[in-house]
Amino acid sequence: MQLEVAHDLADRLLSELPDRWAHSQRVLAQAKLLAPDLGARGAPLMVSAVLHDVGYAPSAVDTGQHMIDGARYLARLGWPPLVCSLVAYHSSSEWEAAELGLSRDLAEFERPPSDLLDAITFCDLTSGPDGALVDATGRLDEVLCRYAPGHVVHRAVAAARPTLLAMVERVELGLAPRPGGYPM
Repeated sequence: MQLEVAHDLADRLLSELPDRWAHSQRVLAQAKLLAPDLGARGAPLMVSAVLHDVGYAPSAVDTGQHMIDGARYLARLGWPPLVCSLVAYHSSSEWEAAELGLSRDLAEFERPPSDLLDAITFCDLTSGPDGALVDATGRLDEVLCRYAPGHVVHRAVAAARPTLLAMVERVELGLAPRPGGYPM
């Protein structure tokens, strides 16, 4: 039920951003693959996955840092604190917030448990901007190419890269064996 509501909200907010919506749907698909290994915590991961980029929606923009903006938007709507925290902290958020002088804004949200933060970051970094399945190294390379070296996102992702790849590796190493393997 909550996942359906989250999916509908993300669809509505991101419908004018088709690539962002395609990316969010792939992030959700990746989260669905991880969810069985997380037990009851799989549900908030899936909800956060589909909602992770709602901060790009014009109605959610506040600071200009989409992770914080999305989390604030969701908090105003009454989404659970864990969902808001996963949205706030996913991927390179902490580095980007520091670059923008928004660390205090990010701290409005409790840092989520490390394994769930690793999981949502894994899902995000194995999902291309167009919804394709990608490897994390290639995804980070794509982001660095998309933003000029002086851009805040480029600087944040470059600084965060070793930590982000370690997060992805921890998820990959902790995955239960699956028949036919695991994508990415």
